[in-house]
Amino acid sequence: MLTAADDYPVHQLPEPVAFAGSDRNFYDRYYFQGYDAAGKVFFGAALGVYPHLNIIDAAFMIQRDGVQHSVFASRHLDHERMDTRVGPIAVEVREPLKRLRVAVDDAAHNFEAVLEFTGLAAPVEEPRFTHRAGALTVLDLTRMTQGGTWEGEIALGDECLAVHGWRGARDRSWGVRPLGLRDTRPHAPAGEPQWYWLWAPLHFDDCMLFFHTNDDAQGQGWNRAAVLVPVNGGAPQKLASVRYQAAYRPGTRQLAGLRISATLPAGGEIVVELNCGEVVYKQGEGYNHPVWGHGMYHGVFETAFQTLDTRVLDPNDFAQVHLHALCSAELHRPGQAPRRGQGVVEQMIVGAHAPSGFKGVLDVAA
Repeated sequence: MLTAADDYPVHQLPEPVAFAGSDRNFYDRYYFQGYDAAGKVFFGAALGVYPHLNIIDAAFMIQRDGVQHSVFASRHLDHERMDTRVGPIAVEVREPLKRLRVAVDDAAHNFEAVLEFTGLAAPVEEPRFTHRAGALTVLDLTRMTQGGTWEGEIALGDECLAVHGWRGARDRSWGVRPLGLRDTRPHAPAGEPQWYWLWAPLHFDDCMLFFHTNDDAQGQGWNRAAVLVPVNGGAPQKLASVRYQAAYRPGTRQLAGLRISATLPAGGEIVVELNCGEVVYKQGEGYNHPVWGHGMYHGVFETAFQTLDTRVLDPNDFAQVHLHALCSAELHRPGQAPRRGQGVVEQMIVGAHAPSGFKGVLDVAA
């Protein structure tokens, strides 16, 4: 099965690009986020390719004052992965690993956006994520993350927001992860669901810091890392002995604050203190959405528009477990004055986590 991608020297196996192993859950995804300096406006976008489902889908969301406006789109991939347009949403690579463009043109709902992301430093390749349930591989992927700034505009109705120098981040990931319809085949023993995930891409005036952790029920990080990335062209510094302390909003599993500490390559401890502000539920980007979840089938082509007041949602409903929190940050390094910055903490916390005191699937902090 030949496709347009086969004319490019990107092959890694002696077979056409259209084939990506044998797992139906293989995917290839872009994700973007951006926010203003005041932390009052947030936008996010996702575009995913699912070769073995022959689907490509995308979402774009903007949130202000707790209200989300989202555009969703899905179409048949027709096995052509080089065409990253899905109806009103498009992603364009202007300069690989440096500049990308996200565009929305939904005239039916007076929703338009033209945004360009420019990386402030080279992307960071995270440790490979491989996770198994017994002998079954449920997650096996590579992800790169990059911090940068945004230029452009977002128009909704009669209002147009100028985006100039907004901070943000993006990631690119590919591999195997659960998507589309759930696998109905039982897995013995089933066990209780457990997933603890934090990701914090943070901006300061002279550097960026990327932290993530996947913890097991005992709080041991099976994939945890932190990297300090200078924005002046210096080499990234991989931090050692990465650890964190999380504080939760009473009666929820939502972060109120986060303290990250680690050891610099030359020695000495680095500490970042985060205070979490407005919450942004990721359903507006398609994550965990009951209808527009990633990889769901919507026929040859379909789009939808959604406005959602997130302030009336139950924060402890399973539908809201995957979220961002806009945050302020303070960075402490040996021999230097504290640096103030901003960023986002992504979280998805399900099941037991001993350091947090969680014992059930969705029990909450005291």
